[in-house]
Parts: sequence; structure tokens; C-alpha cells
Amino acid sequence: MAYGDAPYYTANDTFRTYLKLADQYRSAIHNAHTTAAKLEAFELITDKEVGDTPLIRARNTERETGISQLFLKFEGGNPSGTQKDRIAFAQCMDALRRGYSGIALATCGNYGAACALAARIANLECFVFIPEKYHSSRTSEIKRLGATIFSVPGDYEHAVDEANVFAAKADLYDANPGGANAPIQLNAYAHIALEIYDELRDAPAVLAAPVSNGSVLAGAYKGFLSLYRRGKISRIPAMVAGSASGQNPIVSAFLHHKNTCEDLPPQQIHETPTNEPLISWHALDGDQALHAIQHTKGWAANITDKQLIALANMLRDKDGITVLPAATAGLAALLQYPNHNRLQHDRFVAIITAKK
Repeated sequence: MAYGDAPYYTANDTFRTYLKLADQYRSAIHNAHTTAAKLEAFELITDKEVGDTPLIRARNTERETGISQLFLKFEGGNPSGTQKDRIAFAQCMDALRRGYSGIALATCGNYGAACALAARIANLECFVFIPEKYHSSRTSEIKRLGATIFSVPGDYEHAVDEANVFAAKADLYDANPGGANAPIQLNAYAHIALEIYDELRDAPAVLAAPVSNGSVLAGAYKGFLSLYRRGKISRIPAMVAGSASGQNPIVSAFLHHKNTCEDLPPQQIHETPTNEPLISWHALDGDQALHAIQHTKGWAANITDKQLIALANMLRDKDGITVLPAATAGLAALLQYPNHNRLQHDRFVAIITAKK
């Protein structure tokens, strides 16, 4: 489908974003058709539109919770409204550079929308595997962006396996977490740390994030570690993870004093409309995230749906920030730390991974 042949989809926010970015891409690429020209044009779009998300001082939430100097790294400012754009655009760039014609991946919603958007702009085919029991509101966006959707039996982890096999057989770029291209994802999320440093000029005392596969937390830790090794920051923040109560191997491993993540029984995982972005019985980047938590003397916490919804409502009512409840899991874990004195007289950052 050509870039401008579906204006009737503009009722959809992500598709409207696509049309605007596609216009920018056309202007940047002109009549050039070389790989180098395509890469330069796509990199221009990525640099302009992905990342550099706002770091917001949540003063009213500070007063409500008693925490000092709370900053929210709001990833809802990315093109598809989540942090997933960072890795989607990075991997489409790598796929273009390496001469692939398309990408394949599994998703429960947000990652599929981000990859479909990035692939459409890059003129790559996009094949998205979704567990048939998941009914994400983003499925229609993925279709409208021209991706091919496969509904597969089983859970997310099974969908990842199916996407891995399909990518290998069809010679497509495997954009799943935890695979051969995982370092590109972690490097993309490392930019979160660089952006926080740009604003604060040092590391915060704590960086908190929601975890599912653990990629965001592991990548941000990698970014801060690089800054520390280069002498740019005086410390590495304590890394804090929050996830759906009893539904995540990273949190479970931390709470049970394990050095590696162990798979949870799949039958233990129960999806709800609130916890869906967080649940996982096998965290693909879990060991890296667990190492980050332990190495920095951070912590992890189970968060209930009720807590997620209440915190999302607080951010909306107190600071005017409308977010997906699951996106507050890191902040919820930060607020759960039993030693409240540790949350005083310093600066604290929570990554809010998605707008509502």
C-alpha cells in the first residue's frame, strides 16, 4: 500500500501520526533509492520523533505521597504513545541497514503498534503474532498500518516462539526481545538514561520502571553504567521494578533472593484488562534486569490492579497526566519502599511507559 492511499484511516491517532511522519520521510528521501539514502531519511525521522520525551516534576503527587523531588519520564510522547517506539524504530533501522525486506515479532498490543508504524514508514513488511486469547484495542491500529497479523494459540511466550520460527524460515528480521538482536533493544532503551542526565546533569537516587520482559530497566541501567564509567555522573541510581502481583519472574526472583530468573508456572498467569502489559511467565531480558536491581541495591515489588488504577487516577487528578494504569507500576514500586527516609532529600525518577 502506498504512503498516501488510505486517508480514511485518519480517525485513528496512530495512523494520523503515520501520515505525518510518512510525509516527512518522502520529503527527506526525495527521488533517491539507495540504501544509504533510505537510512539517512529514516534516521532523520527517528531523531526528530522518537525519544527526548519529557521529564516532568510531579509536584502535586510529591505532596500527596511525601516523596521529595519526584520526576516522571513520560514515554507517552513517543509516536505510538509508548516506550516501544524506541526499539521499534531502532530495529527497523537495523533491518534496513542489513537488507531485510521485513520484520517479524510477537506482541500483546503496544509493541505491535510501534513496529507496524516504524515498518510502514521504512517501507518494510511487518508480520505480527498475537496470542488468540488477547484482545488488544491496538489490533485495529496494527491492521490499519498495513501489518499482517497472525492469531496464534497459547500465550505471549508461545507467540514469540512462532514469530522466531517464521522469521527464520522467511528470512525476515527477528524483532523479538531476548534474541540475537536484543542488544539493539537495550542500546535503544539506554538513551532513556542519557536523556535523564541531560535534564538533571547527574543521576537520580532511584530510577523506577514497570517490568514485563525487563528490557526497559536493563537498557536504562546500561545507559547509566556507561555514563558512570565515563565520569559523567557521580553514581548509578538504585534500579526499582514493579509488576503485576505474582505475575512476573523478575519480581519473583528478587523477592525470593534468587540470582537468576526462573519461569513461573504458566497456569499462574492471569491476564486482566489492567495488568496485561506487565504479565509474563518467562522474562526474556529478566536476568539482565535482575542484575541491575541487585547490583544497584534497588528493589522490586508486586503491584495489584487496584494500586495501578488508584495511582493512574492520582496522576490524572493531581498533576493532569493521563496514563495507562500499568504504566505506573514502577512508580508504585518506588512508593512501596519501607524506609521512607530513603525517599527524602534527593531526586527520584519513575518511567511512565505509556499514555492512556
